[in-house]
Order: sequence, then C-alpha cells, then structure tokens
Amino acid sequence: MNSTHEHPVELRDVTLRDGLQLTGKVLPTDRKVEVVRELIRLGVPEIELGSMARPDLVPPMANTLEVVEALTPEELERCWIWVATPRHVAKAAAAGARNFQYCFSVTDSHNQANIGRTTEASLEALPEAVRLAQEVGGKIQLCLATSFTCPFEGQVDPERVLAIANDPRAEGTQDIVICDTLGQAVPSEVSALISRVQQETPPRRIVFHGHDTWGLGVANALAAVSAGASVVDGALGGLGGCPFAPGASGNTASEDLLFATRPEWFKAETLWSLVDLSEGLLDELGEPNRSRTAQGVHSNAPAFRWTKASGTAA
Repeated sequence: MNSTHEHPVELRDVTLRDGLQLTGKVLPTDRKVEVVRELIRLGVPEIELGSMARPDLVPPMANTLEVVEALTPEELERCWIWVATPRHVAKAAAAGARNFQYCFSVTDSHNQANIGRTTEASLEALPEAVRLAQEVGGKIQLCLATSFTCPFEGQVDPERVLAIANDPRAEGTQDIVICDTLGQAVPSEVSALISRVQQETPPRRIVFHGHDTWGLGVANALAAVSAGASVVDGALGGLGGCPFAPGASGNTASEDLLFATRPEWFKAETLWSLVDLSEGLLDELGEPNRSRTAQGVHSNAPAFRWTKASGTAA
C-alpha cells in the first residue's frame, strides 16, 4: 500500500513517446532500448515506448517498431504503444506489441490537426482496434486528448468527455486515459472530471496524463489520484509536448511525480539513478531539465535523505 494515498499510484513514463515528440531528434533504437531497460530495472511499472504516428510528421517516432522488435515479450508486458487506427494496432501487434493506447481528441478540430479525421471517425474505428488487440491477447486503452481544453476550441465541456467514455463502441477498453493535453487545467477541474469518469462511466482503470505548462502538473496529478486515478503519466526531466497543439509544453516530470507519490519501490538511490538517466538523456537531446526534484537532488542539504549530499539511501 502506498503511504501517501489511499490506493497505490503507478507511474507510466512517457519519455520515449510524448517526451521525444517535440525534440525533432531521433534517438537511435539501441539507445531507446537502453532507456526502457534502465527504467524497468529501476522499478518503473509502465512505459510508453513510442508511437505509430507517421514518421514524416513526427520524425522522432520513426524507429518505434524497431524498438518493439528489440524487446523481449516480458519487457513488452510493461510497455505501451500509441496508436490511432486499427491498422496501427495490426502493425504494432505484428512487431510484438501487446499494450495499445488508442488515442483521439475530444474536439474535432484537434483530432483533425493531430490525426487527420473527426472524433466520430476515430470512435467509429475503435471496435475494430479492440478486436485486433484482443486477437493477440493484448490490452487496449481509450485515450482522450484535449479532455479539458483545446488549442482551437478553448474550454471543453465535460459532457463531451463523458459521452465518449460511455459510448458502447468503447466496450473492451481496459483503461481510460484522461489527458490535460495543454496543461491548462487546474486541480479542481481535474478532480471534478476524474470523479465523474469514475462514478458515471464503465469501470476501468483511470490514467491521468498531464502537462506542466502552467506549473500545476504535480498538483493536477495528485488531484486526479485523490479523485480515483491510479496511474499518472510523466516524462524524465519534464520533456515533451504535442507538435499539433499550440501552447503545449513539457510533460509533468517523472521525478517530481515519484517524489510526490512515493511508491514502495521508490527509494533515494532509485531517484539518484533516475536523475542520472534523465540528465544524460536530456544532455544528448540538448533539452533543459525542468524537474524541480532533479534540482533538489543536487542541493546542499545533507540532513535530507533524498539529496546526494546525504550520502545515504533509504
């Protein structure tokens, strides 16, 4: 049991998908595999390793299937892959993927910009995607982007989110991912929507995907957890954002989320290793480290066990 919350909270690290999307750089396959294996070694329970988005539109995702093929079935059990069509599911499944995040936007305008179709068209194709996932014994998530605000339409009515969550065509999805794509939501809004999803839609594991654009990434994640979410998404060093969402910036930092939620497997030495991994990766990409926890690790506070200055791990 997690000491900080009434139910255990899991982190899904999305560095290799949402984190890399805006960098414009393609990490080599072997480096991506190395990152996946290090995250697993450190105890991170779930990882989003890539996307089936068109490589001409999102170049950093070009070698996603090569990463899938390089991992063992046991490693892939911990990994998710972003998909937007049944064809994506079929291709990813053929490479060995078994966990699929079927994503589309609550608003038509963002779905058109991001995926090139209406929200209804994405929903219409969902049953076929579910069938293909089930055919290989896989799991599929219903992932709803722009659940709070849209870069083109502004504030999103919660009823639109609930209508999709309750649509019979979403039957067979094990999880529902509620996304604050732009990081513009505040904790009260997150709490209200997650509570309604939990109370008014079919029983599914609830995942909260937030961004830290306005500095409320951790606060929103904690609000989501208190309202019923059991998984929160983060990226190392706060890397990332959506290339098709003006105003989006980095994800909430994995380090910050772990420091706030304190799952049982997360110790001081785990944090230090995670920060080392994060700093190396961000340095390679030429990206800043936005994690306040990563900064804190290096602070001169020897009496605080989470800092490297303490010299001891607990």
